[in-house]
Amino acid sequence: MTLADREWRLIPEEARDGPMQMALEEVAAETAADGGPRTVRAYQWSPSTLSMGYRQDADSVDWAFAEREGITVTRRRSGGGGIYHDEHADISYSIVAPADELPGDLMECYEILCEPILDAFREMGVDADFVAEEHPAIHEPACYLRALHPAHDIAVDGRKISGNAQYRTRDAVIQHGSLSYDLAVGDHLGVFADSGVDEQQFRDRVTSIYEESGISRDEAVSALEDAFAEWCDAAVGEWTDEELAAARELADEKYASEAWTRDRTAPTN
Repeated sequence: MTLADREWRLIPEEARDGPMQMALEEVAAETAADGGPRTVRAYQWSPSTLSMGYRQDADSVDWAFAEREGITVTRRRSGGGGIYHDEHADISYSIVAPADELPGDLMECYEILCEPILDAFREMGVDADFVAEEHPAIHEPACYLRALHPAHDIAVDGRKISGNAQYRTRDAVIQHGSLSYDLAVGDHLGVFADSGVDEQQFRDRVTSIYEESGISRDEAVSALEDAFAEWCDAAVGEWTDEELAAARELADEKYASEAWTRDRTAPTN
């Protein structure tokens, strides 16, 4: 499938809080569905944030730990376990395009949209690929400790380095993911209630770009953005004022709300 003949914009890495990052993805989906540019971007969670999976039980979060450590909590629209996005140790991305330009088959869609992620890892000097077979879960609520699946989990010698998830609106596909740049093990385990997982178990399951190649975070982000630009021939772009305004409203009303984060209750229009 050729994507490069469509209009794509690359939005370079921006640091924003979790609710705003999630709202921007919804707004980007509306832009793409309405005939505007498709979007690829790298982004940073600031402050550090736990993004809960869509159906994740709020009781699996250690809310007191998150508050004490200044960690924001929000809920994604994609499924899977919670991901601790450390401000330094995590690099996140999203790809947003009209649904009719991508395969309806989930596995085929993952394969296409993860191409630039694997290209980026190769450019970073990281020998990463989809896991060859499933690995059992260590701690179900935590994305990086759940069972590894060949469709969307990327690993180095069986140790996870990237998790990827998709969700669809009526007219658009949104894929987002987390690349482990470094390991913030204490906070990663601390945001989950009763994980029963120690640091060595975590390190046996998860690796990082820094551990595998030793490059700087800026170099890793540049490799990811370059891979996106080459994959879909994206031009560097930015959010419009209208998109930013819509995202701020959505972040305040939905992604920053207790109703959405704890109970999965979206605001009514």
